Amino acid sequence: MATETAAKKLKTPGPLIGTHNGHFHADEALAVYMLRLLPEYNASPLVRTRDPARLAECHTVVDVGGEYDPTTNRYDHHQRTFSTTFPSHTTKLSSAGLVYMHFGRAIIAQHTSLPLDHPDVGLLYEKLYTDFVEALDAHDNGISAYDPQAVSASGLEKRFKDGAINLGSLIGDLNYPDPTLSSGEPQDEDSLFARASTFIGDVFLRKLRLAASSWLPARATVGDAYRNRKEVHASGRIITLSGGGVPWKEHLYNFEQETKDANEEVYYVLYPENSAPDAKWRVQCVPESEGSFVSRKPLPEAWRGVRDQDLDGVLAAESEKAGKEKIPSGAIFTHASGFIGGHQTKEGALAMAIRSLEN
Repeated sequence: MATETAAKKLKTPGPLIGTHNGHFHADEALAVYMLRLLPEYNASPLVRTRDPARLAECHTVVDVGGEYDPTTNRYDHHQRTFSTTFPSHTTKLSSAGLVYMHFGRAIIAQHTSLPLDHPDVGLLYEKLYTDFVEALDAHDNGISAYDPQAVSASGLEKRFKDGAINLGSLIGDLNYPDPTLSSGEPQDEDSLFARASTFIGDVFLRKLRLAASSWLPARATVGDAYRNRKEVHASGRIITLSGGGVPWKEHLYNFEQETKDANEEVYYVLYPENSAPDAKWRVQCVPESEGSFVSRKPLPEAWRGVRDQDLDGVLAAESEKAGKEKIPSGAIFTHASGFIGGHQTKEGALAMAIRSLEN
């Protein structure tokens, strides 16, 4: 009897979710998916309609209904008076942003098994909005990343068409049946929406998993390296990471911003290629900004595009000419643009970084 009761509980649907029918967009597709990540909504059925009577029967309504009221679980953003933004941001929210703002912490806590008020939950909450959800809010509300008038006044023109590769347009494409699917597979409007919701939701979940498993631990790693940078070199311009594959740029810029000392900006980051004891080492230049291809201080011109024994020879000749201590042999390469170089050993990579500082 107890087993039968448990089975019935497992089959009990969750609170009814409502959204609009017709052409669907990325924001409500993601909003529905995010709700279903929570235990209370995990088995929730979905109604897609604009009928007020049917929407009134729903426990939670997103992107339709003309009402934003979290006390009654109404999350629409189409009202003329709507102007809500995510904390410390200026982009008007879409239904995705509204659901994330109210449920994002709970989703992250559920995924990470951390308490809702844990500091790491707060870090990931801000990270996921900034890196993912905000762009969808902007796309749905017709907000450009740059002021269109300022761009026009500057005379800047796009070099190529990029509108077809954003998530909003990809979800838009999913409104139409896929001619490659067999005739037996459902391609009605609700089935297409379900595919779109899964598609964009999986991207969100992947972002969350990577942020929790890679980005967050990297913050501690980069923080330790940044605080100990003067033990590597007195200038504070070089940091050393203990492992390879650490996403360091965003964290480094954040720590530098907290320090606010332009005289101690980091120029070089040293790290091993992998976790093997005999791993080769890299010396990578820090870009001027996270998305820039311009290094703060690139490796010397004379090294660029040179490899192996030839690079060892260039380094040895340079040391002899300047009367400086010889860099250990074992240099591997320096990229033609000077943004990265390699050496067989950590000591050699550090020597390359120090020499580059002196140039």
